[in-house]
Amino acid sequence: MAFIRANGIVLHYQVLGRAGAPTLVFINSLGSDFRIWQEVAPAFADHYRVVLYDKRGHGLSDAPPAPYTMDYHVNDLVALLDHLKVAKAALVGLSVGGMIAQRMAVHFPDRVAALTLCCTAAKIGTADLWAERIAAVETGGIEPLVDNVLQRWFTPAFRETRPDETTGWRNMLVRMPAHGYAGTCAAIRDTDLTADAGRIAVPTLCVAGDPDGSTPAEIVQGTANLIPNARFALIESCGHIPCVEQPAALASLIGGHLREAGLV
Repeated sequence: MAFIRANGIVLHYQVLGRAGAPTLVFINSLGSDFRIWQEVAPAFADHYRVVLYDKRGHGLSDAPPAPYTMDYHVNDLVALLDHLKVAKAALVGLSVGGMIAQRMAVHFPDRVAALTLCCTAAKIGTADLWAERIAAVETGGIEPLVDNVLQRWFTPAFRETRPDETTGWRNMLVRMPAHGYAGTCAAIRDTDLTADAGRIAVPTLCVAGDPDGSTPAEIVQGTANLIPNARFALIESCGHIPCVEQPAALASLIGGHLREAGLV
């Protein structure tokens, strides 16, 4: 385990792979920590310097008082890359992690080499939806929401045939700080990258799960249509967390995209 203090908080991170190789950063979804990449990240360790980290409010990183903004998350990532002396990285972002990656590509274009945007969009949900989610968490904590979240994260087949894993991921979600979850909900609520998507100038792959209950495939494809020359790929029979449900399929898509971008 490794930790740094950046922007007034402690961030938890891990580095795998080869020093001096191109850097590949994985950015987690709402309610998860970097363990979700455990079946994907090692596939890239032979050719890349792989960086995993817990964003603020999640995992072993600090959870300062809510609310957060998307710029807080972006600035935390920039600080981590500065600490690691990484000038430019390819980013793989899942859900809110994909929103962080998009905003990073717009506001720090010289720091981003390529994007893989998984189960994400330029705008996710409505202000009312996120206000209701925040109020529910502030009133009753995360536990009452968890089963509905898991239905969006994983397909019925996954939940029925892999019940122990489903329970483990449930434990991860329910044990995170409620104010960390609510803080990042506020960041999603307040972020609309639709007008900025056309400014993303790096090779971009948008990946959707079919069916994904959080960011349906048509929403992800709509974001791909906003980004110049972006490609879209669909993983069949996969929910919102493809790195857990279908890691080999996701790793293959990421690897192909990075090769096409000339980052091997």
